[in-house]
Amino acid sequence: MTYSGEVTVGGPADVHELPDLMITKIAVGPMNNNAYLLRCRATDEQLLIDAANDAETLLGTIGEDGITSVVTTHQHGDHWQALAEVVTATRARTYAGREDAEGIPVPTDVLVDDGATIRVGQVELTARHLVGHTPGSIALVYDDPHGHPHVFTGDCLFPGGVGNTRKDPEAFASLIHDVETKIFDALPDETWVYPGHGNDTTLGAERPHLPEWHARGW
Repeated sequence: MTYSGEVTVGGPADVHELPDLMITKIAVGPMNNNAYLLRCRATDEQLLIDAANDAETLLGTIGEDGITSVVTTHQHGDHWQALAEVVTATRARTYAGREDAEGIPVPTDVLVDDGATIRVGQVELTARHLVGHTPGSIALVYDDPHGHPHVFTGDCLFPGGVGNTRKDPEAFASLIHDVETKIFDALPDETWVYPGHGNDTTLGAERPHLPEWHARGW
């Protein structure tokens, strides 16, 4: 079946099958958070992005193979409600942006800086530090050697705009600058965007609206 990226809480996961990587998207919790399970097809090693909520559902999706690591995109509580339970069950290493780690009540094993590489099996993800939604938000970029890039943006980029900056002009200016320079300027229109909530998008679908986002200030 064709991947759509449209998932609902309590509904089935959707799986995006790439040549080297399988991406399973599932929605959990009262804030309709997206969690993403990445599986290296060569080694079967798995990594989870955002143990947001509903540990039972996440562990069922992970399955008996477990995960070697879990990345928390940022410190907001709706993105780590199941983290302690998932880590206890899987003994996974925890990753988070250096500036957000103190706000996550599960110890972070690896503090992530801009440009850091995070591996899942033979697949490499590049972390991009995006400041504004939180001080230490990170996005993860997978540059598929067989096709276009894929980027997991947490709450920094959605269909229709950047993440919430709480009507703080300085935070908005920082976030849109980082999203433009590190995501839009660095990656092609075909790049698939996996956000922290809601449906997926592409950079090409969002790029024409950047001037509008600047003008409205959110």
